[in-house]
Amino acid sequence: MLDRENWGGKTGSGGPASEEWQNIDRKERLRKLAIETADLSKDPYFMKNYLGQFECKLCFTVHLTEANYLAHTQAKRHQENLAKIAFQKSKEQTSAAQMYNQKKKIQSIRKTAKIGIPGYTITKQQDPASKQFGLLVQIDYSQINEGIQPRYRIMSAYEQHKETPDKNFQYLLFAAEPYDTIAIKIPNWQIERGGEGEGKPYTHFDDESKIFTLSLTFKPRSDDSKDANQSKQK
Repeated sequence: MLDRENWGGKTGSGGPASEEWQNIDRKERLRKLAIETADLSKDPYFMKNYLGQFECKLCFTVHLTEANYLAHTQAKRHQENLAKIAFQKSKEQTSAAQMYNQKKKIQSIRKTAKIGIPGYTITKQQDPASKQFGLLVQIDYSQINEGIQPRYRIMSAYEQHKETPDKNFQYLLFAAEPYDTIAIKIPNWQIERGGEGEGKPYTHFDDESKIFTLSLTFKPRSDDSKDANQSKQK
């Protein structure tokens, strides 16, 4: 006689698709539990509109009853949108943490205790052939912080606030942690700047001696040409 209750099953299988139905049943029980324990007052995406309907601000859906809304919160679409929001927040938190760490690092560098002005020498130079004037600056950075390269820049008299601005002068600034910045007052003459690979002004930092060298040459001036011609006539 045919057993109608167990047709289609295999011996020892416990009935067709029994495991699949158990999974479905478990998911359904979890869904009902989530609905029963949900507190809509704490749901940031739950909203009751003026028609008495219930809206999901995350998925832009409308539901007739709270039960329908709660069922929606357990559905695939809502869960996927929640996952996207969580992922975005995680990225923002990671980015914020990185920015905070970078800011702390910069603040730490800025708080490095200064140890005063380093020793330095300034040598005035003049090219015998062109009669151009120049300067050779050598600075002893024997206690420079590890991984730091000395830097320099040229500043106009109007950028500084220590002295009354004088258009006839400009300043050479040298900086390297943990030393104080050096400011050297020089004539406001045009400085030779070579093309790519020409190395003008010339700079070099010796990793062993910790000596930073800057050599610059001023462009010829009309006064220099007159002086040179007068020297030749004499």
